[in-house]
Amino acid sequence: MKYIIIGNGVSSVGAIEAIRKNDKTGSITVFTDEKFPCYGRPLISYYLEGKTSTDKMSYRGGNFYKDNNVTLKLGAAITKIDPTSKTVTAGGKEYAYGKLLVATGSSPFVPPTPGYDRVKNKFTFIRLSDALAIEKHVGADKRALIIGAGLTGLKCAEGLYGRVGKITVVDMADRVLPAVTDSDASGIVRAHLESKGMEFFLSDSVAEYEENAAVLKSGRRIEFDILITSVGVRPNVSLVADAGGAVEIPTETGRPIRGIVVDETQLTTLPDVYAAGDCTLSYDVTVGCARMLALQPNAYLQGETAGNAMSGGVTFRRDYLPVNAGGFLGLHMITAGSYVGDAITANADGAFRRFFVKDDRLTGFILIGGYDRAGILTDMIRKRTPVSNVDFEEMIKQPALGALGMDYVRAVLGK
Repeated sequence: MKYIIIGNGVSSVGAIEAIRKNDKTGSITVFTDEKFPCYGRPLISYYLEGKTSTDKMSYRGGNFYKDNNVTLKLGAAITKIDPTSKTVTAGGKEYAYGKLLVATGSSPFVPPTPGYDRVKNKFTFIRLSDALAIEKHVGADKRALIIGAGLTGLKCAEGLYGRVGKITVVDMADRVLPAVTDSDASGIVRAHLESKGMEFFLSDSVAEYEENAAVLKSGRRIEFDILITSVGVRPNVSLVADAGGAVEIPTETGRPIRGIVVDETQLTTLPDVYAAGDCTLSYDVTVGCARMLALQPNAYLQGETAGNAMSGGVTFRRDYLPVNAGGFLGLHMITAGSYVGDAITANADGAFRRFFVKDDRLTGFILIGGYDRAGILTDMIRKRTPVSNVDFEEMIKQPALGALGMDYVRAVLGK
């Protein structure tokens, strides 16, 4: 069997490891337009901050590709998929495949704004190459303007902290982290970052750029030396779309959700073509529908599922949910699921804890501050464990298997 993988993120690693469990001899070729072996994308902010180095960012050991007999083609972009001849094209040359995985990830969205082309030092923040480029312009006298107060924008701000003289963040939303927090939790994060000297202008956006300044719609003018745009990403679906594959699903609002459409095995609507990671649509168990979940753990599991299916292994349905764990300059946070239903707040020991329950099911939570074993809570969400079946009052104080009851414990431990 000839396996070809387009893209070299964690989805490709998951697929390679699954394929090699089932097929020790088939050829695996990975094409990537990047110049680096697979690295942990969440680490790029830590690289920018100076807490890690490029040689420590590898997602797997340096011998991963050799040990798994993988041909890695760096800086080699695939430009076409032909599902009829079962070939892909890179650099004008065709390569045949038996099974193909599309793991092309996503690309940053840069809003079309007057004057943007005049800005000299402008960047996005999604790849290691972005961090390397930004690093060349940092300095104690530099002013950084970040457009976007979501997870990526704030992680970029964290990476720049202490390396530039001033950090300003602008977002059209009325709070920071609008996709993963509610107003109370957002206020905690914002206050923490403001205490570090960062400045925020929310419910505002850029009307026009000058060479080294942004004029906001409110009329405020912000001067900068470095501009980073981080307002979101869009799935890279063009290869599959151009080949005739489905890349969106309709919604009741009439506005389709875009992303490569896959089944439970990650198979696209094209024969022998699979897809995994940020470019795909995943079934979110917390909202009961498919949507884009651009998260590293989900990407690996999708790649693993695809690799199993491609190589004849056993596959099974996986339900995904959004989970974010990390921190901002010492403030630790974990969020998961969707914030629908009744909100239950249980703050203690200086920590913010909020849980959301609907129809006797935990749908999501926001935890800021110390909190151990949150994986038990995400397991409750994923398995739709009835809240009435557990000691939920004890659970929200500190999760423990005992609070779930012995029947649950036996099921988890297989005893």
